[in-house]
Amino acid sequence: MALTTAPDPTRRGTGSVRPDANRRGTGRIRHGEGLAGYVFLSPWLIGLMGITAIPMLLSLYLSFTNYDILTPFSEVEWVGLANYERMFTSDPSWWHSVRVTLSFALIAVPLKLAAALGVALLLNRAWRGVGLFRGLFYLPSLLGGSVALAIVWVNMFNRDGAFNSFLALFGIQGKPWVNDPDWALETLMVLAIWQFGAPMVIFLAGLKQVPTELYEAASVDGAGKFRQFVNVTLPMLSPVIFFNLVLETINGFQGFTAAFVLSNGTGGPVDSTLMYTLNLYITGFTDLEMGYASAMAWVFLIAIATITVIFFSTGRFWVHYSDGEDR
Repeated sequence: MALTTAPDPTRRGTGSVRPDANRRGTGRIRHGEGLAGYVFLSPWLIGLMGITAIPMLLSLYLSFTNYDILTPFSEVEWVGLANYERMFTSDPSWWHSVRVTLSFALIAVPLKLAAALGVALLLNRAWRGVGLFRGLFYLPSLLGGSVALAIVWVNMFNRDGAFNSFLALFGIQGKPWVNDPDWALETLMVLAIWQFGAPMVIFLAGLKQVPTELYEAASVDGAGKFRQFVNVTLPMLSPVIFFNLVLETINGFQGFTAAFVLSNGTGGPVDSTLMYTLNLYITGFTDLEMGYASAMAWVFLIAIATITVIFFSTGRFWVHYSDGEDR
């Protein structure tokens, strides 16, 4: 009986491919794929470095200087922590802008989310024409923080505006709401609350994911509509509430356009609409204290990051997911 032996793959001329050749070929393919990936990512990477990363690092450096835009970089004076010390100890306008921004966010954001959830519950029904109403309620959010919308809002709430004309129909004496220090910030809050379309759409998507079997089981147990809302809707909707809360809180702290238009860029009347971002803009581009404005921007960034971390740290106590696990 003849004996046969398997061909040695390491010998040349046997027709088989050597393992090291396979590895080299695979390596070249992977290298080519990686290079192609970086080529496709290059526009984003260039934008990240040129528009975000480098300006952020530059502003961090400027926050320790007295840079005023007009001074060449070669003549910029290093002042260390003087800008931060001034901010916390001897700048009353900075503290005032912090109070105004906190008041705005603490009042406008919860009311906006409540309005968004309430309207989402109303529109989460198979009514005729419900799609049209959803579009109409979402429309203000499409306008966003536009200057045109802010101008319209100011004209609506001035002394001869549409709101006072509406109040006159009921014999109520109006006032120049946007020029009254006691009411100017409130008009900005109403504008922010009115733009509840974006969180409303997210709430609608979340409501569609709540299983109807849970409502049926709660109804069998004798739970009314309110009990169903508290014990079924809110727990099942808590991840969506958390998502909207984080986003709208950040947006609330970043409010700028409406305050700028209403006050003509001054934060008036009597600094009643001096939001933090508006104060930062005035400091950097009106007073030309770009070094100090950079320090304000970094404190603002750290504050928002801290608030976001607090949200995520406390979220595990009240955010519940459908798989039964809290994150």
